[in-house]
Amino acid sequence: MKRLLGVAAALLTTSALAEDATVNAVQLPTFFGTSVGQLVQGLIYRGGLQLNSATDTFGGLSAIGFVGTDGKLVTVSDRGNFISGQLIYDEAQTPLSLIGVGIAPIQNSRGADLPNAFTRDAEALTVIERPDNRSAVRVGFENLTRVADFHLENGVPIGPASEVVIPEWIEAARTNESLEAVCIAPPASPVAGSTLLLTEGVIAGDGAHAGYLLGKNDKGPLSYIAGSGTSPTDCAFLPNGDLLVLERGVVLISFSARLVRIKAADVKPGAQMTGEVLFEGTGGDLDNMEGVAVHTTPSGETRITLISDNNFNDWERNLLLEFSLPE
Repeated sequence: MKRLLGVAAALLTTSALAEDATVNAVQLPTFFGTSVGQLVQGLIYRGGLQLNSATDTFGGLSAIGFVGTDGKLVTVSDRGNFISGQLIYDEAQTPLSLIGVGIAPIQNSRGADLPNAFTRDAEALTVIERPDNRSAVRVGFENLTRVADFHLENGVPIGPASEVVIPEWIEAARTNESLEAVCIAPPASPVAGSTLLLTEGVIAGDGAHAGYLLGKNDKGPLSYIAGSGTSPTDCAFLPNGDLLVLERGVVLISFSARLVRIKAADVKPGAQMTGEVLFEGTGGDLDNMEGVAVHTTPSGETRITLISDNNFNDWERNLLLEFSLPE
């Protein structure tokens, strides 16, 4: 009984600390010269938003995940906050606005707010859908490199962290270029249920970015070959088990981005992963692209959503861009 009361108190404390935020969304009707519904390289542009808020804790969006099919989403900020809300679509199924936004501090395993910048640098997030109110988000951190799960209540992360055991070599890489991407393989994947960890600046012996698969039956190191001048910043699985890896780079005073699709059969322990480039570009239609998620819209369409991290700078933007794959 005492334990149950303690958990309930922690959940109430988390809810009380949540801050509501009004987010202004400006629709982005074109992307690299293409309109909504048109092909841009290997993707179909489905619209986007530039997100702004007067709330000073809104920003630094490093990763994104969707809960269910009604547009509920969760992001993490590299200042140690969860930012939750609901993505609303217009009649053309184009992103229209972000409503019901709440911002709450991420907690450690003792239920306390993370104490400093070194511990708050959340960079990765993936949603774990489970029945019976047991869904969670799995979050990856750099600097104090670690992975932790957080319970989802009505689509909002609450309560203390539940630490996930990761390899010692990842945990020891305590820099801002360590763990950058975390995603969980879907049922159709040959490594279903396994968690993929990808690093940004840890280079394996084969010269590729080091990674690891956490799974009961599929467990072990692997690596990823990124493009020239870009590094992995996030990953997400398609429903058929294929893997998407988002890469980000800097070219002069502009950001570059690259989205790569890797066949499901090529995601396995010992693999040196490479794949098909779905999109690659540089310029003003992009920003510091850090997050990718795959989800189903209220209309039933599978979408790929990218977000950018403005680093709380005036010269960077919080962008949300959506795409689908050609049939």
